[in-house]
Amino acid sequence: MAWKGPTYRLVDGERIDGAWCHVWVKGYSGYHMDDLVAYADGLIRCGETFDLEELRRRLESGKVALRDPERSVPERPKQTPRWSARYPEPITNEGFLGEVGDEIEALNGRPTTSKLCWEAIKRYQREPTEDNRLLVREAYLAIPPHKRVYVLGDMDRQDIPLRQLVTDIGEPVGGDGPIATAEMHRTVLEYFNAGDRGVEQSREHYAVLYADDPVKAGAAAITLHERVNPSTEPPEHPDLWALRNEFPAPFSYNGQTYPTIIHGYWAVAAADRSDHDRIRDAATVHDAHETGGRCALRPNWAMARTAVMADLLRAKFTQHPELAEILLSTADARISYTGISESPFWTDRGPGEGRNWVGRLLELIRAELAQSDK
Repeated sequence: MAWKGPTYRLVDGERIDGAWCHVWVKGYSGYHMDDLVAYADGLIRCGETFDLEELRRRLESGKVALRDPERSVPERPKQTPRWSARYPEPITNEGFLGEVGDEIEALNGRPTTSKLCWEAIKRYQREPTEDNRLLVREAYLAIPPHKRVYVLGDMDRQDIPLRQLVTDIGEPVGGDGPIATAEMHRTVLEYFNAGDRGVEQSREHYAVLYADDPVKAGAAAITLHERVNPSTEPPEHPDLWALRNEFPAPFSYNGQTYPTIIHGYWAVAAADRSDHDRIRDAATVHDAHETGGRCALRPNWAMARTAVMADLLRAKFTQHPELAEILLSTADARISYTGISESPFWTDRGPGEGRNWVGRLLELIRAELAQSDK
């Protein structure tokens, strides 16, 4: 089943995380699709709230179904030898219950049956004894049958190496395949060892390609929130607000002096000189922005604006060393520049919204300042 999330419910003020998938529920006039939500505390909601045992009863009774019972079942792929089959087993009620159990374990940060299987494989690689091979088999068989082909993440062989390893010597693999031998088990062990070597080689390769990345984890991200009706005078002790475009820090650019970045940006954007001067001399950030937004803009402004903003920010921080120190104090933190007054092009508005270009340019200017200190 395709699980989605996150979702949650609140219990006495505590957040209980969950995930959901679609199932079919029997109603008065037939079956309809509904969300089945599994929560970290083991409860399940699908119209009503119940536990895994009640879900089992509803599946057995037909109150909950994994596919629409009123539609024909698609034909299975042409029968192939079971031991080498590359398609998953059909999902069953029991397999789905196991899948729900895995989701609950994952929501609690505990290993799923697939992860436990990998732990058993690693144990067998370290000590390829018969006892450890049997532990691999136990872990493999604990995975819901319809999920087993995905456990190794191998698009070519699926879980065939595991089918070979868990088969006792002298027995046919999968019941209809070749007879398992000690050599077959050694080949499977080498398959896993070769995979580990490949992962290590890839890690070493990318360590070279990404050698310019920081060795230590970066500083925590910071968010620069917009202020409503910002002061026209700087505070005695500036804080991170100093990084905002509406912060009052007069600076010179191309022979003109602007009270804030907002004043400078919209004044430079104006196509007409008289509009430029009105924006430059506006009493507040709000007035400068409103006036600029109503003026005709320079040709190709959308193409030039990012470079202009970079120039304005560079002028601000190079002309105000005390503000440059505040910017440098953010280390290598990602800077999220939020707000609704400035365009989504400049601001960070969450996943899929806003491009955060002011935040990015602040990080660029910070890097330039750090370089100039060397």
